Amino acid sequence: MNEVERVAQFRARHHLDEIIDVHTHFMPANVLDKVWQYFDAVGPLVGREWPITYRHTEDERVARLREFGVRRFTAMLYPHKPGMARWLNSWAAEFAARTPDCLHTATFHPEPDAAGYVAEALDAGAAVFKSHLQVGDYSPVDPLLDGVWGRLEDAAIPTVVHCGSGPAPGTYTGPGPMRELMRRYPRLTMIVAHMGMPEYREFLDLAEEYPRVYLDTTMAFTDFAEEDAPFPVAALPRLDTLRSKILLGTDFPNIPYGYIDQLEALERVAPDSGWLREVCRDNAAALFGV
Repeated sequence: MNEVERVAQFRARHHLDEIIDVHTHFMPANVLDKVWQYFDAVGPLVGREWPITYRHTEDERVARLREFGVRRFTAMLYPHKPGMARWLNSWAAEFAARTPDCLHTATFHPEPDAAGYVAEALDAGAAVFKSHLQVGDYSPVDPLLDGVWGRLEDAAIPTVVHCGSGPAPGTYTGPGPMRELMRRYPRLTMIVAHMGMPEYREFLDLAEEYPRVYLDTTMAFTDFAEEDAPFPVAALPRLDTLRSKILLGTDFPNIPYGYIDQLEALERVAPDSGWLREVCRDNAAALFGV
């Protein structure tokens, strides 16, 4: 049985006519090549190999998601230095225009014109933003981002933020900086990537405390992630308690296993089939007005 058929069977088991994936990566080819080069060499950095499973052309990757029944997905892209974000946002707007099932994605970096180009992206219809504290090596409470967070808070537009310390800690990763950000902007709509891996408990706490903090499942619970960053067994009941605040994310195409692995990993920890429908479709549909 091929993977498309296995995903179809997963959907049939849980009465999912479609899937919404809030954490997929599409970006300019030269940038994605650099990302793949990083993962090709990441073994020595985190002590293991990280093969890219879906190293295909852009059209092939879009087609594969559609074959899986993914009806909405994102173009998570991010700058690793100042001066990149406006250009990335321009590319993402064009990608969303030619790919109507992609939620229009944008990004930012702490720099003097950040608030201006974030406002431009919002005016252009951006539905979700990406912040990568590890790769960008910046604090979420950098003063240069004050205008950014203020605009996103007022617009109630979600930001998917890589703020956990996996797969390797960064200068500003971990729950402390994010807790300070939410203290300052309590109405922000934040989606904590990777369930906050490996600081799962602390980011579950944050989602419990703030009404508009969510978590995405990217890589969490998979055999690959469980080797180095196992989800605490004692915290499993909280997945049920927070079921309305958990969204499917996968990191497609930059994953070292098949897409079905993420879905079946969720199946193993799901308290019930309804939870899977909420996580894989309903919660994101409500959040993004799909």
